[in-house]
Amino acid sequence: MRKVIRFFKTPKGLLTILLVILTAMAAPGEGVGVVALNMGAAVFAAGILDLVILRLRNGAWEFPSGAVLTAMIVAMVMRAQEPWIVPVLTSVLAVLSKYALRTRQANVFNPAALALVLMFHLLPHGQSWWGALPELSPPWLHAVLLVGGTYIANRVNKLPLVLSFLGSYFCLFTATAFAGDPRHVAEIFRSPDIEAAIYFALIILTDPPTSPAKYAGQWVFGIITAVASYAVYMMFGVAYFLLAGVLAGNLWEAWRRMRRLSPSA
Repeated sequence: MRKVIRFFKTPKGLLTILLVILTAMAAPGEGVGVVALNMGAAVFAAGILDLVILRLRNGAWEFPSGAVLTAMIVAMVMRAQEPWIVPVLTSVLAVLSKYALRTRQANVFNPAALALVLMFHLLPHGQSWWGALPELSPPWLHAVLLVGGTYIANRVNKLPLVLSFLGSYFCLFTATAFAGDPRHVAEIFRSPDIEAAIYFALIILTDPPTSPAKYAGQWVFGIITAVASYAVYMMFGVAYFLLAGVLAGNLWEAWRRMRRLSPSA
């Protein structure tokens, strides 16, 4: 019991609690049955897979907290009404990518983001970001995401990353609205895109293994992610433009870490 209590005091434990709360708030509007089936199946499949991998790698049974969080995020980004096999396969791919694509320090890409982008093409699906509560009313209920996410981002010391991304992201789209036809970017400032950006910044972008620890790196990482997200949206208009942005940031961070550890650096 003490181990359980200690876990839920850690950033991973707190994030688990927040995602459960957000799921409970959004589920009635999305369909409690489909949300429970899709998220439950995704968490079970990803958790079992990671449980076995951790046992083989470390020689001991460990709770697959990372896989559980990854599967929850995958399910909360996907359209809730997708067939259950879609979030399951995406979550499994996310877990596998964590071990297949890594440096000596950590995995290169955010697992959920990479799997969602790849599966969008391999197994086309909708991405409604229902976990960000875009359909929830009244708007003050969104404070659960904002306050809870901000608290966790502060616990992992990633607030500069959140601020640099959101500031750059909205400045780019605001400048575009003033420079041209604002209708081309109007949806960025409307639901569900604005809730998705906040969820993305607080929950996905701040993933400790794939984002910088020091403040200077966080500012650069946030700007790179914002610019890449903006570019993908403007050029291709795909639903996963935010996720593509963080993958660009992940590549920069992996290169920076490798360059720092290189003997010739």
